Amino acid sequence: MSDHICTPGCTHGITEDNRKDVLEEFDTARRSFLRNTLVGGGAIGLGAMGIGMTPMAHAASGVAGSDPDAPGPRHYYIPATPDTVLWGYFSKVAKPVLEIESGDYVTMETLTHHANDDAERMVKGDPGAEAVFFWDSNRKGVDRRGAGPMDAPIGAGGGAGVHICTGPVRIKGAQPGDILEVRIADVVPRPSGNPNFKGKTFGSNAAANWGFQYGDLLSEPKKREVVTIYEVDATGERNWAQAVYNFRWTPQTDPFGVVHPTIDYPGIPVNHATVSHNENILRDIRIPIRPHFGTIGVAPAEVDMVSSIPPNHTGGNIDNWRIGKGAKIYFPVAVEGANFSVGDPHASQGDSEMCGTAIECSLTGTFQFILHKKADLPGTALAELNYPLLETQDDWVLHGFSYANYLAELGPNAQNDIYSKSSVDLAMRDAFHKMRHFLMTTQNLGEDEAISLMSVAVDFGITQVVDGNWGVHAVLKKSMFPARRS
Repeated sequence: MSDHICTPGCTHGITEDNRKDVLEEFDTARRSFLRNTLVGGGAIGLGAMGIGMTPMAHAASGVAGSDPDAPGPRHYYIPATPDTVLWGYFSKVAKPVLEIESGDYVTMETLTHHANDDAERMVKGDPGAEAVFFWDSNRKGVDRRGAGPMDAPIGAGGGAGVHICTGPVRIKGAQPGDILEVRIADVVPRPSGNPNFKGKTFGSNAAANWGFQYGDLLSEPKKREVVTIYEVDATGERNWAQAVYNFRWTPQTDPFGVVHPTIDYPGIPVNHATVSHNENILRDIRIPIRPHFGTIGVAPAEVDMVSSIPPNHTGGNIDNWRIGKGAKIYFPVAVEGANFSVGDPHASQGDSEMCGTAIECSLTGTFQFILHKKADLPGTALAELNYPLLETQDDWVLHGFSYANYLAELGPNAQNDIYSKSSVDLAMRDAFHKMRHFLMTTQNLGEDEAISLMSVAVDFGITQVVDGNWGVHAVLKKSMFPARRS
């Protein structure tokens, strides 16, 4: 990360060669944003809110927008570049790529860390992806990949964290004890940059060594990793994905000469001359798409740098497919400025993310950030909130984990120990505790009332069993609570 922090009017990274492309990209995103912005579960126009379209951030700043001194929320744009992403970790000490006010909007490009599973479809011809995934015998576009040591034999960062996280974004005035509300106004697929695949987007599903199924297979080899490439309509007119082909992972040698027998380091370029494509798979099956962000959150206070893999009380790799367009998610702020990051974009995923991944597919999201100050929380539904709380148009969704705050609970070796200590039982109990508290504090129910309601009307589901700190979510219907007697 550089020391540069973009501000309104910044022209960092703008050249005459890329000015036209940046303008076109911003205009496309703005049209989508104006058409689709959702606040509070319903669409509203920006004009009605007095929102001025202000300069884009970082490499696209200063190209388009209204008077930066105009009142009201601003809209920024952060493209995915080697300077605007953290690969595999959240950090309270990373330099922000953007600083915003509460109420501002930010459109953020996010790249899937699995794009090199098929670089022809997901990297080639896309300048941002090409820069981030660049890797030759001399250097990588993004060297550190994970929160591990820089001299790890497998690669810098050790793969202790895998997701490409765009950010961090600093929210002015955010302090520990505050709550950051993130509204997801829009989510759109990132089109393939390869002219051979115009109008299409692609994603990868890896049945990987960290999946729940690994080592529990019927056919030989009993331990194997299989990558399936899916096609998604980039225009959004077709609401389903289809499989293109799959292949069994074979040992891959990266450009630095390291051999990877398994998928053990993010962004390994797959040499397709070494794998066999099976193209007649999942015939006539349409997978409904529900684009969302698997990894989203703010930086924890316990360590300077934390792996993006296990989720925690400040969010992270929650892997809940409901974190998509129209949703709001609330995070307890743990450090000054919050340091928000987002990544791990998915075209679709089922509850549990059983084999290790979703359809990992690059997306662009537009977010609004609302800061709720600690002093204003008493008496509200956000009082005492110490976990990620999701709100959709119809539901509240609470997230329980095997360890609510594993960094604090497991001690100095928490980032390693978490992988051997998680269970669904622990995550279910945490979800129960959180839902009980939510019902008792926000709906004024007694404990016995809350427990009965949980059993007859709350849906508990397995969010994921592949991220170290396993997750169970609890879904509570808002419709159960019409205006109630005082």
